Amino acid sequence: MYNTFNTTLMKKLAITLILIVAGFVAASAQKFALVDMEYIFKNIPSYEMANEQLNQLSQRWQKEVENVGKQAEEMYQKYLSDKVFLTEEMVKKREEEIVAKEKEATELRYKYFGPEGELYKKRQTLLKPIQDDVYEAIKKLSEERGFQTVFDRASASDIIYASPRIDISNDVLAKLGYSN
Repeated sequence: MYNTFNTTLMKKLAITLILIVAGFVAASAQKFALVDMEYIFKNIPSYEMANEQLNQLSQRWQKEVENVGKQAEEMYQKYLSDKVFLTEEMVKKREEEIVAKEKEATELRYKYFGPEGELYKKRQTLLKPIQDDVYEAIKKLSEERGFQTVFDRASASDIIYASPRIDISNDVLAKLGYSN
């Protein structure tokens, strides 16, 4: 009985060991690559120009929102200084005007910077086609060279060190027609 138990245990141990070795072999056979998306986008002039255009629009819209907010604040300060001289009806009217101006500022902020706002739409129009081209170039390179996984070193904070030999950022730029 001891012999049968020992043989069964040895078989299970051998199978487990074979599975572990097979797992290591399979894992080591996978090919990985890295890209630095920040580096790639910085080397695409149209992406940089689109980003600059978005920054200018954002600043202009932010000033517009701030101006409406400032108008509401000025209305409120004037209201506070005039309040003792106003009738009850005038107080109510001024308060409604201030609330309306504050609401206007909030709606304007949402219109420009909300989840489906103008800035989002403009970003989709300007940047998404470039991002799609970069993705397609990475995909083609991966298929050509047999990479199973490509990591973005710019956003992968858990990559402490990676060999420069597996960084294909310049290859992606070349595939897009940009030489560096």
